[in-house]
Amino acid sequence: MLHVYGCPGTRSNRVVWALEEVGAIYEYHLVNLLAGEGRKPDYLAINPGGKVPTLVDGELILSESAAICTYIGDCFPASGLTPPPGSVERALYNQWCFFILSELEQPLWTMTKHRFALSEKHRVPAIFATAHWEWSIAAQVLATGLGERAFLVGECFTAADLLAAQTLAWARAFEIPFGHATLETYADRLLERPARAQAVEREQGIAPLVE
Repeated sequence: MLHVYGCPGTRSNRVVWALEEVGAIYEYHLVNLLAGEGRKPDYLAINPGGKVPTLVDGELILSESAAICTYIGDCFPASGLTPPPGSVERALYNQWCFFILSELEQPLWTMTKHRFALSEKHRVPAIFATAHWEWSIAAQVLATGLGERAFLVGECFTAADLLAAQTLAWARAFEIPFGHATLETYADRLLERPARAQAVEREQGIAPLVE
């Protein structure tokens, strides 16, 4: 049984979305970050960083959303969520995953930290202008890389698209324009996938637990 530890409105949505895409049987454990549950000793024993998501598969404990999504895809190869290791497509998949985390997501995470995640004494409101500029550059790279294609890698949906779509949804939540019509269409299409809706429901506690 796979166990995922998460909290609604965080990167754990990526992992739950991936699990729903592959049809995995899993158990979801809510870690209420707002209530300080991420800093409790029992959770820190699993994830010393006190963050979500965390995936537990037997003796394996994984953190970092992209690594977890990649592991899920590799465990369910028929899903196509990750390209075969050693293939050209896998190299491109890795490229886009790393880009999304290091370039596309980072301006949004900077804004998040300086809006509410950091204590007030560590917030620097003046950083928002720089973060918006960095976002515009990363969004341009994503739009150029996507071009007129439906997906970032090959001809099918992969976890790279999942990571990109969830990050674009994050930008929308902050009311940050994409600046590219192709990204708007891309995000609309991916965020309407049934597995994504199921993931949102699961994290919000609407959907029944998978037994």
